[in-house]
Amino acid sequence: MSALLVATFLLLLDVNHVFAVRAQVSHISAALQRERNMHTPLYDCPHCIDKQDQSNTSSTSRPDVKDIDIIVTYSDHSGAVQVRSIKSGDLSASWVWKSPGDVTHDLTKNSLSQIVHDPFPPKMSSRDIVEDSSNDHQSGVEMPQTQASPMHPVKLKRQMLRRERRERRTADLIKQEKEIDNQMQEVAIERARELDTTVRGKYSIWRKEYENPNSDSTVKLMRDQIIMAKAYATIAKAKNETMLYNSLIKHSRESQLSIQEATTDAELHPSALDQAKAMGHILATAKDRLYDCVTIARKLRVMLQSSETNVNLSKKKSSFLNQLAAKTVPRPLHCIPLVLTTDYHLRNYEGKDFPGKEKLEDPSLYHYAIFSDNVLATSVVVNSTMLHAKELDRHVFHIVTDKLNFAAMKMWFLVNAPVGAAIQVQNVDDFTWLNSSYCPVLRQLESSRMIEYYFKAHQSSSLTAGSDNLKYRNPKYLSMLNHLRFYLPEVYPKLDKVLFLDDDIVVQKDLTPLWSVNLQGMVNGAVETCKESFHRFDKYLNFSNPKISENFDPNACGWAFGMNIFDLREWRKRDITGIYHHWQEMNEDRTLWKLGTLPPGLITFYNLTHPLERSWHVLGLGYDPALNQTEIQNAAVVHYNGNYKPWLDLAIGKYRSYWSRYVMFDNFYLQLCNLNE
Repeated sequence: MSALLVATFLLLLDVNHVFAVRAQVSHISAALQRERNMHTPLYDCPHCIDKQDQSNTSSTSRPDVKDIDIIVTYSDHSGAVQVRSIKSGDLSASWVWKSPGDVTHDLTKNSLSQIVHDPFPPKMSSRDIVEDSSNDHQSGVEMPQTQASPMHPVKLKRQMLRRERRERRTADLIKQEKEIDNQMQEVAIERARELDTTVRGKYSIWRKEYENPNSDSTVKLMRDQIIMAKAYATIAKAKNETMLYNSLIKHSRESQLSIQEATTDAELHPSALDQAKAMGHILATAKDRLYDCVTIARKLRVMLQSSETNVNLSKKKSSFLNQLAAKTVPRPLHCIPLVLTTDYHLRNYEGKDFPGKEKLEDPSLYHYAIFSDNVLATSVVVNSTMLHAKELDRHVFHIVTDKLNFAAMKMWFLVNAPVGAAIQVQNVDDFTWLNSSYCPVLRQLESSRMIEYYFKAHQSSSLTAGSDNLKYRNPKYLSMLNHLRFYLPEVYPKLDKVLFLDDDIVVQKDLTPLWSVNLQGMVNGAVETCKESFHRFDKYLNFSNPKISENFDPNACGWAFGMNIFDLREWRKRDITGIYHHWQEMNEDRTLWKLGTLPPGLITFYNLTHPLERSWHVLGLGYDPALNQTEIQNAAVVHYNGNYKPWLDLAIGKYRSYWSRYVMFDNFYLQLCNLNE
């Protein structure tokens, strides 16, 4: 009997099934422990209570044996086989101890299956159940008809909660689907009301109203077809495919004619789509007969390199033509000085002079310096300044021009003198002190090296030279009018302050407050032009040269010529002209900076420039089409620096009106030269 007292707990499982004991094992163990300790069970039905009484009765009949370790194997939620040890003392009275040879072995298995069960049992089909039943009958084993033990209340409660959640979720999804259907129906009804079906085909979403006017898909397709046609045509010619070659060339030309200058599909000819389809057919034929990946790739690479070469050449040509157009005098502007010069001599204006000579050297007045050979541009500067000026009789304009335009400039202001202002027109050739022995620039301009740079025919072609070379070969850099700004004390020896103005500016406000600005001991008052990393000293000067790098900061902020207030007393005290001469002589070989007046100006007035408010001077109207319109309108002076001067056809259209409003289009000379708005 001792052998019978040793209980062996058998987990009889099907061959393809392993009991899965998950989180419920700890709960079941706790429930079993409570039962063993005679705690009140959680059953609430009479049948369950009777069952518990029977369990308690059977527990008293359990043999008094030592506590035995029971090994339980199961698979966890990840499918791995786990081993768990349970003490026999922890089992409740409902566990039945049987001998291995007991005929009621199947009952023990059923009882165990009801307590420790698989929470997710495999589903069996009716066919499987029938087969199992037939197998049992064939083996002669009769399955006892036992009543299933009730499910644990806690687990039953959980199942009910899960079922309720599923039902609620299902109801929510059904409700949400109905709401979406209703919304779609409402949108469809509203859309149907808006459609006008009176015109045939108007209801179609492919009608013209839905077409993107900026679409260029067809244009791009046809251009790509042309490229591929050229590639295949070259290969066809190399392989003596004459018929195919001629067909590709023909369709390529027809596609080019269909596209012409079109940039969007709306600009294409109606037959362009048919042409694209025809080209597609011939390309398909060429692909079937000629396609070779390596050959096509090589040919496309050659075409790409050729296109890049053509683009670079076109850029150089464009730069040259742009510079040429910017520096070519339009016919009306060429006509104006000719007519004025003719009248100046025919009407004997040589002996006439401007009134108000006593104001020319009065330091208490507002003096402006304008150095220009453009009569019309100078007239706009003077007119715009006087239209916004206060105390009209206190303004004096000192205009210096060259010998060629002196008569025309003087004639214009003798005939069209601004009200209240004093005018002085001078010829730069009359400044006898401005000679090559005093001025390094004149001496350099007369040197053989400079003459060779500008005039020798064996120099590189204008079309192949870089845009920078073209820019600095501009004839204006040969004119002393451009460098005269560095000799203001010599030109106006009795003045204390002078406002320097370029001829490509327009004045929009009264400038007299500039004479009251405290320059804090500086010589030059100007608006700084640096924005982030732009327009700093390293853009204008060669900092690879130690003469520059040892004396200047590459990140120093640049400033602009065009509207500058100069303190001539400080100028004379600091010998600014001498500084300018020193650096010009050091740059005789043009290694410190290229030609121009801004680089030497930055050097000459280094640490001697007082920054003015930006609203005084807005630049860029001659090259930047993206300027802030509000800043332009609020500026005291707008500057058309760049190639797109307002009197040229190249001018940026939206900026031209700021200049043209001060042109006297009703003037006799302008009408005679057909200068219209």
